[in-house]
Amino acid sequence: QVFPSQDPLDRADFNAVEYINALFPTEQSLANIDEVVNKIRLKIRRLDDNIRTVVRGQTNVGQDGRQALEEAQKAIQQLFGKIKDIKDKAEKSEQMVKEITRDIKQLDHAKRHLTTSITTLNHLHMLAGGVDSLEAMTRRRQYGEVANLLQGVVNVLEHFNKYMGIPQIRQLSERVKAAQNELGQQILADFEEAFPSQGTKRTGGPSNVLRDACLVANVLDPRIKQEIIKKFIKQHLSEYLVLFQENQDVAWLDKIDRRYAWIKRQLVDYEEKYGRMFPPEWCMTERIAVEFCHITRAELSKIMRTRAKEIEVKLLLFAIQRTTNFEGLLAKRFSGCTLADGTVKKPEVPPPSTNPFLEDETGAETDEIVMEKSDTDKPKKPKVPDNPFHGIVSKCFEPHLYVYIESQDKNLGELIDRFVADFKAQGPPKPNVDEGGAVLPSCADLFVYYKKCMVQCSQLSTGEPMIALTTIFQKYLREYAWKILSGNLPKTTSSSGGLTITSLLKEKEGSEVAKFTLEELCLICSILSTAEYCLATTQQLEEKLKEKVDASLMERINLTGEMDTFSIVISNSIQLLVQDLDAACDPALTAMSKMQWQNVEHVGDQSPYVTSVILHIKQNVPIIRDNLASTRKYFTQFCIKFANSFIPKFINHLFKCKPISMVGAEQLLLDTHSLKMVLLDLPSIGSQVVRKAPASYTKIVVKGMTRAEMILKVVMAPHEPPVVFVDNYIKLLADCSTDTFQKILDMKGLKRSEQSSMLDLFRLRLPAPPPGGDSTGSLSLSAPTPEQESSRIRKLEKLIKKRL
Repeated sequence: QVFPSQDPLDRADFNAVEYINALFPTEQSLANIDEVVNKIRLKIRRLDDNIRTVVRGQTNVGQDGRQALEEAQKAIQQLFGKIKDIKDKAEKSEQMVKEITRDIKQLDHAKRHLTTSITTLNHLHMLAGGVDSLEAMTRRRQYGEVANLLQGVVNVLEHFNKYMGIPQIRQLSERVKAAQNELGQQILADFEEAFPSQGTKRTGGPSNVLRDACLVANVLDPRIKQEIIKKFIKQHLSEYLVLFQENQDVAWLDKIDRRYAWIKRQLVDYEEKYGRMFPPEWCMTERIAVEFCHITRAELSKIMRTRAKEIEVKLLLFAIQRTTNFEGLLAKRFSGCTLADGTVKKPEVPPPSTNPFLEDETGAETDEIVMEKSDTDKPKKPKVPDNPFHGIVSKCFEPHLYVYIESQDKNLGELIDRFVADFKAQGPPKPNVDEGGAVLPSCADLFVYYKKCMVQCSQLSTGEPMIALTTIFQKYLREYAWKILSGNLPKTTSSSGGLTITSLLKEKEGSEVAKFTLEELCLICSILSTAEYCLATTQQLEEKLKEKVDASLMERINLTGEMDTFSIVISNSIQLLVQDLDAACDPALTAMSKMQWQNVEHVGDQSPYVTSVILHIKQNVPIIRDNLASTRKYFTQFCIKFANSFIPKFINHLFKCKPISMVGAEQLLLDTHSLKMVLLDLPSIGSQVVRKAPASYTKIVVKGMTRAEMILKVVMAPHEPPVVFVDNYIKLLADCSTDTFQKILDMKGLKRSEQSSMLDLFRLRLPAPPPGGDSTGSLSLSAPTPEQESSRIRKLEKLIKKRL
């Protein structure tokens, strides 16, 4: 492994016999035996020389190694000795340095202690002098000098906190506290003398003494400052409590403007007389306004509880509007910094709207709603108004908002009644196929009114009143859906869910049945478009209500039931359109089943009944498509529902065509193909713009009409020999129902005896169901074919028809 070699002699499994046989494979090769032997001997000599050289080279290795080890040990001993000498010298040097610096350390400590002592003595001198000056200035009411001196004395006293065990220091600290208490009581007395609780203010205005006293109060206990502020504001607003007592005429809501006009005058008066007396950081103007708001809210709450029966909605809205305007004025004038300790919390910023209910809420002065589209790419932010004073007074109106809610309930009821009356007076909308189905104007009016109410109520409250208003919205959304939309859908004579509309009494070609007029078709499409608009807008209304209401109440906002109601109106409208077209085609299908198909002698163009069906389709579908241009998906639903209704009915009428001759079956096959082509082109029939039909619709038409074609092909096939006929039926229709097979035999006109033998053979030829599989009569295949699925759907339709 260490020295790879290709020489056979180096191999681990070397075999001498095989090696010799390899050297001399034949007798003739023995002639070279001497040459081979010489080569081997030469190789042996070389190996011996190599071994000898290696052995001789290893004789002196041990001796050299021992000598090198001894030399290394001696070097280590010498190095250890040198290191020990260095360590000893370092210890001696360290001891020497300590002896040299001992005196220096003592001097350094002495210097530090001396500096501390001098500094402390200076502080003590300053403290003692400051306390004496503070007491003297306090007696002379020199508040300007006291404000600066007191702060310095307090700062110096902090340096003596660790020396409070010394009696003299403790005595000085007590004198400072006594001076502070005396200052506080003295300043309060000065303010009480200047602004007595009983009586009038000083005519000469604020003095410099009081202004300096406010600066001193900033340094004293915060309670002194709070007491000054409280007493001054109370004295400043005492006139307000007298003027607007509960028994005064100006105290009622109709004169609420006078309250706000009074405080505006008082704030101006304060700024002129006392603006410079109090430090700016006290925010006295804002504090006066905030206290006024608290008093006003309490007074209004009390008077409204007493005179609740006198509150009318117009009066309430007037008071709320003026109040919210005043709160907006406060937000522009003040920052709201004094509200941190109050009961009113600062609201956050509302999130950007993601629906068409984005309105311009620049204040309570305007009630207009502006429909906009917001940038949906922007991240949503937590919802809150940007006015920190929002609700500081207007919160008192919330318990009485039931008056507003009841008023909106009444107004919405009158609005719905007016919509009903206007619809009856003006009649259905005029056909206008150029612009598509028009949304009823009353729908837009209703939602505009909703948005107006929602904005107005959100400015009043975002709590329970919004939930009550939502309940009102739900009530009248349902009433609009039933009274305006469902209530105005054209009535039909159908009593079976649209499977048949009129009795097919006329059999003559070209006979007419009761059909919707052009105006009625346009009305149905208009109601469908309106319901679709209401469905989308109701969803947006729900989102906007959730944005407006408090987060804790969001789960109680749910308009799913109302959206389902509009979905039902849409479904009923589509069903009416399908019924109408389906019923128009019924006479033609009846005529087809009454024809004598065994007497048809030649195959010509499409039969008259096909022309009649196509005519009805071309009359109705373009009108419906043009009126549903704005709601394309519902036109697709109409097409799908019509195909699902017409094709099974067509197949049922095919089974009634009996007996059928070969030529008659060929004519029916031609007619079926013509109907298939028309149905495939149904979504764009009569349109200048040709669009590809939706894949879901095309699949239904192809599956259903292909089954009809297969039925006719089976009918055209000869019934002899019977085995071939039965196998051909199973292959083409993949339907194991004996009823269907019986109908095929009836269409061929076979006698009962022939049919009996055919049915027996059919039952024998049916594929056996898999073990444990369903043996209900469905054909057992690896996967259901389109024909099987169509058969199941047809059976279900037949069952529904029988039940109805």
